[in-house]
Amino acid sequence: MTENAQQQPTAPSTELPTQYAPAEVEGALYERWVDKGYFTADAKSDKPPYTIVIPPPNVTGSLHLGHAFQHTLMDALTRRKRMQGYEALWLPGMDHAGIATQNKVEQQLAEEGKSRHDLGREEFVERVWQWKEEYGGRILGQMRRLGDGVDWSRERFTMDEGLSEAVLTIFKRLYEDELIYRAERIINWCPRCLTAISDIEVEYQEDAGELVSIRYGEGEDSLVVATTRAETMLGDTAVAVHPDDERYQHLIGKQIKLPLTDRTIPVVADTHVDPEFGTGAVKVTPAHDPNDFEIGRRHDLPSLTIMDEHGVITVHGPFLGLDRFEARSTVVGALKEQGRIVAEKRPYMHSVGHCSRCKTTVEPRLSMQWWVKVGPLAKAAGDAVRDGRVKIHPEDMSKRYFDWVDNMHDWCISRQLWWGHRIPIWYGPDGEVVCVGPGEEPPTGEGWTQDSDVLDTWFSSGLWPFSTLGWPEQTEDLRKFYPTDVLLTGHDIIFFWVARMMMFGLYAMDGQAPFHTIALTGLVRDEFGKKMSKSNPNAVDPLVWMDAYGSDAVRFTLANGANPGADVPIGEDWVKASRNFTNKIWNATRFALMNGATVEGPLPDASEMSATDRWILSRLNTTVAQVDAYYDDYQFAKLADALYHFAWDEVFDWYVELSKTTFFAGGEQAKVSGRVLGEVLDVTLRLLHPVIPFVTDALWTTLTGGESLVIGEWPADSGFRDKDAELEIELVQRVVTEVRRFRKDQGLKDGQKVPARLELTGTALAAHEAAIRQLLRLQPEGETFTATATLPVAGATVALDLSGTIDVAAERKRLAKDLAAAEKEKAQANAKLGNEAFLAKAPDNVVDKIRGRLAKADEDIQRIQEQLDRLPQA
Repeated sequence: MTENAQQQPTAPSTELPTQYAPAEVEGALYERWVDKGYFTADAKSDKPPYTIVIPPPNVTGSLHLGHAFQHTLMDALTRRKRMQGYEALWLPGMDHAGIATQNKVEQQLAEEGKSRHDLGREEFVERVWQWKEEYGGRILGQMRRLGDGVDWSRERFTMDEGLSEAVLTIFKRLYEDELIYRAERIINWCPRCLTAISDIEVEYQEDAGELVSIRYGEGEDSLVVATTRAETMLGDTAVAVHPDDERYQHLIGKQIKLPLTDRTIPVVADTHVDPEFGTGAVKVTPAHDPNDFEIGRRHDLPSLTIMDEHGVITVHGPFLGLDRFEARSTVVGALKEQGRIVAEKRPYMHSVGHCSRCKTTVEPRLSMQWWVKVGPLAKAAGDAVRDGRVKIHPEDMSKRYFDWVDNMHDWCISRQLWWGHRIPIWYGPDGEVVCVGPGEEPPTGEGWTQDSDVLDTWFSSGLWPFSTLGWPEQTEDLRKFYPTDVLLTGHDIIFFWVARMMMFGLYAMDGQAPFHTIALTGLVRDEFGKKMSKSNPNAVDPLVWMDAYGSDAVRFTLANGANPGADVPIGEDWVKASRNFTNKIWNATRFALMNGATVEGPLPDASEMSATDRWILSRLNTTVAQVDAYYDDYQFAKLADALYHFAWDEVFDWYVELSKTTFFAGGEQAKVSGRVLGEVLDVTLRLLHPVIPFVTDALWTTLTGGESLVIGEWPADSGFRDKDAELEIELVQRVVTEVRRFRKDQGLKDGQKVPARLELTGTALAAHEAAIRQLLRLQPEGETFTATATLPVAGATVALDLSGTIDVAAERKRLAKDLAAAEKEKAQANAKLGNEAFLAKAPDNVVDKIRGRLAKADEDIQRIQEQLDRLPQA
């Protein structure tokens, strides 16, 4: 069990309001925790460290259910470790969110009739900082509402001074190690955001387009290509076929006329082409398609850029100045006039990339950009998991991780934005290129200019586990809290963030991975399993639920659905159920305090306890062991379920109810049970605290007089088990459950009292007769008692006199009608299952449904017959 003496500076109070009002408790309690410094970690402590860095939310963001879900789990892990005696650091902060934040400020400027170019770069960046100070970071206040036990004294921002130095440091090192380079390649371009975006910032969806087949060349020297982007033919510089395709052997190496232009283009042989797909011939546009770009490099083809950064056509008179989509239909029309369209298919559903931020269709575009050479970095990131230095949980998610790091393309890190970490490269008048690190003076003089691009947001957030602890300085925080213990995040950002942190951490920290464990969660969905989004009516603001039901209720609901790696369905009814659970904990603790529950003094010896006392302590220790095992395996749903059923079912519904006769009787046994109940509540509140911290802390300080559960001890399994007591109480539960079921079947109200004779002599049930009668509302038999129903259960007999409580004749008539309906259902199901012709034609799911109906009918017949047998004769 636990030692309470250190946590009892004052005598415990038995005063609790009659109802739990979260709004009156949570805000003030959280501020007290922060003011007391409970969440502030001490780098000089000799306690073992436990560290989690929060996935930094965007400065533009607000708390959504996904945040609330992951924050609940991280908070639970950190609170438990703090209670276990670790120096626990949960480090908060925000990401500057380059594109998203710049868009916010540009929208403000547009409302003023201005653009960022009207302000100029310096003034615009200053405007963004002003916006950040005024509007950014509201999510941090919302995190307090949720109860996040983060160390606010260490709050970081990806563009604060320390993190900016870290960015410059690692860029310089990577550049000098030839792992950063500049090159012209195909990138994903967003014509709305006017910047390159990485592969992982592209969202693919099925769009309805058109597939047109176009004839290039004339007569025997012609072939047909198919495309969904007809406008890009203006930039074609070849047609490619497979070298072994017999259909085109006579064309390989020849020049053919490109329609709508005055150019001819070669037919090249390339093994990239699949001869079985379509016509086996593909148009090659090296400046506007990544695969075509590679074909172009292999065959020294020119790359013709045909549209500008806005997606507007820049070549070939008739189409000059047209938007890309307008140009598409215009080009198809012109090809039709020339008789070049062989076939059209519309709508043609195909996968199209969209900017993850503004949803604009992405345009592949040849562009000069900065890149990270990821080969050696990605290999190190893969090796760290393969050799066991880093564990991925659940393990089956490792495949997804390896699929990414083993096949990673070089990373485009430059963005054509003004908000962000500016690339520290200066260009000289004579072609000089200088990388400037932290503390170094940039070159000056006529003709020297700094690169105008900024770094991808994920570049700085990839440094998060060590830059937030002071790197590149060798700080006390870095020595104490790195590597971090666990990264808990959604499986959807393995590619965005997890792999980046692994690569940079291993590179910058001499092979030390940034965390020991990667615990991957699923995504929050609505109660029907559908993805939540702002565009759907199913999106939920968790703050609304917190206002209505309390933060603990939202937290418990989220934890209760958190199976490793699996998506989490959540609905308001489930939050209401969790609110009911917090109310149950409150009311049961209030009852216990009013009836002598105490934590004062040692636990009585087992010989002084009743079987009920020994049973609940045995079950308590089993639960402690289960919860510990589930925490260590990141099985949040299982630990929440175990705690729910132990607290509600075993403590409140069974132990408290079974002990009421003892409490009401008073005396020494009541004192023993009061101390046991106090111990059980003490430990149960400790176990529940990491998941539902507010209600548990309010109750625990009242119960024990302790300062706060935040700094309380985590309970340990004392090893106490009493299998005999567990078996004895299981018999009591069987009797009570069976008789309750019978009462319900007979239509008796819960509070309706029934005369009964209990034949318990010689069984382990004899000592529990008073409690059984109390739970079942069974009166003494009396002089006129007539046993109209007899229930043998658990080696005992319960005889009931129902003569004054139900109309036996009417009940028999009702049950006979139900029995006839069940027998008819059984006969119909048997008839279908016995029909060979039906079985031969019916789908498997239909046959399975009928088998289920048959099984249900059999169960109903047995149940109704048992009810009839128990009734007295009319």
